Amino acid sequence: MPQTLSASDMVTPGSLGPPHTEPTDGEQAGQLLLGGAPSSASLDTLIQHLVPTADYYPEKAYIFTFLLSSRLFIEPQELLARVCHMCIEQQQLDKPVLDKARVRKFGPKLLQLLAEWTETFPRDFQEESTIGHLKDVVGRIAPCDEAYRKRMHQLLQALHQKLAALGQGPESLLGTDKPISYRTKPPASIHRELLGICSDPYMLAQQLTHVELEQLRHIGPEEFVQAFVNKDPLASTKPCFSDKTNNLEAYVKWFNRLCYLVATEICMPAKKKQRAQVIEFFIDVARECFNIGNFNSLMAIISGMNMSPVSRLKKTWAKVKTAKFFILEHQMDPTGNFCNYRTALRGAAHRSLTAHSSREKIVIPFFSLLIKDIYFLNEGCANRLPNGHVNFEKFLELAKQVGEFITWKQVECPFEQDLSITHYLHTAPIFSEDGLYLASYESESPENQTEKERWKSLR
Repeated sequence: MPQTLSASDMVTPGSLGPPHTEPTDGEQAGQLLLGGAPSSASLDTLIQHLVPTADYYPEKAYIFTFLLSSRLFIEPQELLARVCHMCIEQQQLDKPVLDKARVRKFGPKLLQLLAEWTETFPRDFQEESTIGHLKDVVGRIAPCDEAYRKRMHQLLQALHQKLAALGQGPESLLGTDKPISYRTKPPASIHRELLGICSDPYMLAQQLTHVELEQLRHIGPEEFVQAFVNKDPLASTKPCFSDKTNNLEAYVKWFNRLCYLVATEICMPAKKKQRAQVIEFFIDVARECFNIGNFNSLMAIISGMNMSPVSRLKKTWAKVKTAKFFILEHQMDPTGNFCNYRTALRGAAHRSLTAHSSREKIVIPFFSLLIKDIYFLNEGCANRLPNGHVNFEKFLELAKQVGEFITWKQVECPFEQDLSITHYLHTAPIFSEDGLYLASYESESPENQTEKERWKSLR
């Protein structure tokens, strides 16, 4: 089976030069990047640079970058059709008699390109027409070596398995995530409370890491591009794609659920001593998440504890040892564009690269900030230059950020899963914002006129 690209693979220079292509009318290639790929060029030139020949194979970094960004200008299905057509035309695969010597040099490179494409962007092959293009082009080279047909069968088998696994999306994992009202009778599950199921902060941090990595597994690299783009202004009036960011959105939804779950667990107990105990428990969980490298759960826990219905519980917080909490808040302080967090993230990323155990490989970034970074990269640079060329240099930076994330999300969780804990995390009812305020006011009475008016409106 083909190996999925790691971040380091994506920047390894190739040993083969690019095919010779003449610039189109008015085209100036400018500074060359990635073994001859231009910093900007027409879409046709960039597509040509993707197509292998008997003596040329594009760099892995170029393949990932172009396949990631090309969907802003051309649908993946159309791109595949054009690549296959160019392969047939350039290698004269439509002739009755093939040049077997040349095809035997070209065939492995074509199969390698298709393997990398289907492995990294499997959702590009969900339509039957795309499978037809694969079978057609490989069927033309198969007479020269039957191993090509066997390799194609293995490739399609791996693709179907990957698509089947991705089809079991994270939406089903979220369970009962609709907020409930405080005025309704609490269901039996909420009486159990999280501390009754797991009282070990390290264990809960491990199970949160399980959930995070399971959610991340379903996010395709293409979703980062599709999240911010409507259409290419030089293309037709129709968008290049429909809404294909369900997994990314489901992950953001999980973050919000965890915030509300933390706040719900804190606001539920009637006695302030118990509420303080829950707060201290979550502080310890957050610290363990930081040590593991699970920054997304860490930020969700801190955000949950900083929600107004929780932060206003002054009598409760007076019983909490807050020193550890302030240290964690400092690590995730948004000052300086999250300077402290970014330093910690770089440290975790370095640890992952030099890891001696699977536990040291875990890096789960604060996802909302990653999305924000990619958004500002997209907004800050044009997709096309004034001459109409694709700004490929921009997409190299985009691929660098997304490629690093793809490496992190492929890490296997080293911790044993506890289904009772993960089931609770997915299914425990959570309060709405109004429900949290009601619970908070029931625990500690409103202190000012604004709180009194709000409480009155909620009762």
